[in-house]
Amino acid sequence: MSNTGRFAPSPSGDLHVGNLRTALLAWTLARQTGRRFVLRVEDIDRVREGAAARQVQDLRMLGLDWDGPVQYQSKRRSEHLQALETLRSKGLLFECFCSRKQIREAAVAPNGQVGHYPGTCRNLDAHQRDRKRAELLQQGRRPAWRLSPQVEKWPIEDAVWGKRADPIDCVVLQRGDGAVAYNLAAVVDDAHAGVDQVVRADDLLQTSSTQAYLAHELGFAQPTYVHVPLVVNARGDRLAKRDGAVTLRDLLALGYSVSDVIETIARSVGVQATTAKQFLHRFELARMPHSPWVFTPPQALTPPASQR
Repeated sequence: MSNTGRFAPSPSGDLHVGNLRTALLAWTLARQTGRRFVLRVEDIDRVREGAAARQVQDLRMLGLDWDGPVQYQSKRRSEHLQALETLRSKGLLFECFCSRKQIREAAVAPNGQVGHYPGTCRNLDAHQRDRKRAELLQQGRRPAWRLSPQVEKWPIEDAVWGKRADPIDCVVLQRGDGAVAYNLAAVVDDAHAGVDQVVRADDLLQTSSTQAYLAHELGFAQPTYVHVPLVVNARGDRLAKRDGAVTLRDLLALGYSVSDVIETIARSVGVQATTAKQFLHRFELARMPHSPWVFTPPQALTPPASQR
């Protein structure tokens, strides 16, 4: 099973316009290139009751379909742990004893990447590790396991941003509570589903080299990427529920139709369409803007087509 695209939301809440836009683009690019399309709910971390079911319903209302049943990441823990053991056997993991506060307060990582792990625990000797492990256990905590990459950068191919190679971060692969982290689970599950085209927002662009390197070390084929511009609010911040009427259900409650929502999303990428099928036939990736789409809550939007 290969030649597959996917949309993989986290069920931490309802999908907002930015999520819906990414889903529509992921579905469109998979269908335009003759790929299968799968929907995977990434439910190994923050889960809000009922959110997954509402997300599935919203995507269906948008006119999207997918091949096979909805996949749930939480059902694949054994495969995630197996991948973790593979990396451990290759010497690609190290224990991390840092708290989030300690990491936030640490200086910028040696490779100069703001936000990357500063390397605090990577080169501890056996005595130092034993001491820190004992200290954590006294607190009722266990260390996390992080990636210990053997190269500094890894090349990827992105259909929007071209060829690039970003620094690889020592990301957490298993938290101290035993939960497998997103970066590992997503790579393993993409490979399992035959995903060779990853479409997502470009706030994740710099993480792709790390994920592609993980895929390489696990013996998986590396996907191609399509990182689409993020949707932001008027302040330039990533769109969030607190910005107001940003979910499909919010907009429907204000009198918008699904067609109005699709039309608004389509205009953001230079397409005239009021249905997913129209968008599928009219969207051209070569015309994808590189700048973020500023989405303003409906009270300041041009009235939707149904009200004009």
